[in-house]
Amino acid sequence: MKLSFKNVMPFLVLVAVALVAMFIKPEADHVPGATETAYSAADIAWVLVSTALVFLMTPGLAFFYGGMVHRKNVISTMIKSVVAAGVVGVLWITVGFSLSFGDSWHGLIGDPSTFLFFKGVKSGAAWPGAPTIPLGLFALFQLMFAIITPGLVVGAVAERIRFTSYILFIVLFSLLVYAPVAHWSWHPKGFLAVMGAWDFAGGTVVHITAGCAALAGALVLKRRKTHMAHQETPAANVPYVLIGTGLLWFGWFGFNAGSAVGASGLAVNAFGTTNTAAAAAGLAWMFFDVVKGKKPSVLGFCIGAVVGLVAITPAAGYVGISQSIIIGVVGALVSNIAVGIKQRSTLDDALDVFPCHGIGGMVGMLLTGVFANTNAHGIPNGPQGLFYGNPAFFFTQFKAMAIVVVYSFTVSYAIFKFINFVLPMRVTEEEEELGLDETQHNEKYLQGTLLVSGGNGKLVEKAAEF
Repeated sequence: MKLSFKNVMPFLVLVAVALVAMFIKPEADHVPGATETAYSAADIAWVLVSTALVFLMTPGLAFFYGGMVHRKNVISTMIKSVVAAGVVGVLWITVGFSLSFGDSWHGLIGDPSTFLFFKGVKSGAAWPGAPTIPLGLFALFQLMFAIITPGLVVGAVAERIRFTSYILFIVLFSLLVYAPVAHWSWHPKGFLAVMGAWDFAGGTVVHITAGCAALAGALVLKRRKTHMAHQETPAANVPYVLIGTGLLWFGWFGFNAGSAVGASGLAVNAFGTTNTAAAAAGLAWMFFDVVKGKKPSVLGFCIGAVVGLVAITPAAGYVGISQSIIIGVVGALVSNIAVGIKQRSTLDDALDVFPCHGIGGMVGMLLTGVFANTNAHGIPNGPQGLFYGNPAFFFTQFKAMAIVVVYSFTVSYAIFKFINFVLPMRVTEEEEELGLDETQHNEKYLQGTLLVSGGNGKLVEKAAEF
């Protein structure tokens, strides 16, 4: 392959970052002073575990998406989710954490120099919302959220986007969409937080931003040939989807319960609401499919469970476990109906990312405004919802949701358009026909083994290559 500047540039950028980072002097750990809250060993242990659980969601997402695409695109779909761990893992240390949680500039964005190359993180005082754990642990926990968010977008643009173009999308999306919205929502001086919006674990920051970016990407990349021909894409490996769902569900306990940033009753409540909403949503999706004349399916239950996890995310710590059932059911039904509408349209969101994550996140934000209750979370001056006599909070949630939807879609659409201008985003028709595994990565998906008859009549085990 003939090398060009665009082929060499990613490597050169990484080398430059490594050389600069080499000169950042290591720091000593911060020791809480007499006027600071002492660190809690239990809280540190729980958030460490939660950080690992959230990371596990990224390979879980790769299995979830990889199992649903055509077998000629399994590997290319999986690597686009997993590679975010590499790209964002470096980007967060250099400037991402600063933009999200650095000194606030008018509530809009963090000062990029605050924690540039993680300087001042190890030696810095604990984050105000997590006073019992080191700042470094809080930063690493937040890193895992930043990793999985661009990975969610993959499902919408699967089977037709170039790998190198998607790498650039991860960088620009993380800097221009994820970091600002994280600052608005989770920084004490972020303007959505000051406005009174509450997002426990990422309904706006993760799911709405990713869902709206997915919609923008599907519009810019346009339809696949199979979609225009109304050809159904067979799922490559339904057991992969089931494995991915299990990993996501398991990791989501760290995602939501870990967002309590401590081993506390709040974490226990978030753990319970997470599991209950997923269970209710999985059943609701599957049963609603039966009402529509379909058979109950593994895919239906798995997709429904993930939608339930999405919907409960912004509410997980703020609502009671009983109320999480209705949140899961409503989230599943609304997303299921949205998927049906999308299927009758010309929108080619390959794996229904916008109907499931985007709309699921919106439903979750609104229902947080309905069912949040101070008895459930016990937070002084915490949220109290419409169902318990506070309509003002519901409308605040609605305004915050609308702002994030408009911003995320507009900026993501501009990002996709810009990348398409500087790099061709879409593969050629021939590459799309051959599959992205072969044309983008020179690899092939091996689907188990086949038992074939040998010349002597004996059964011979042979790898089945597709």
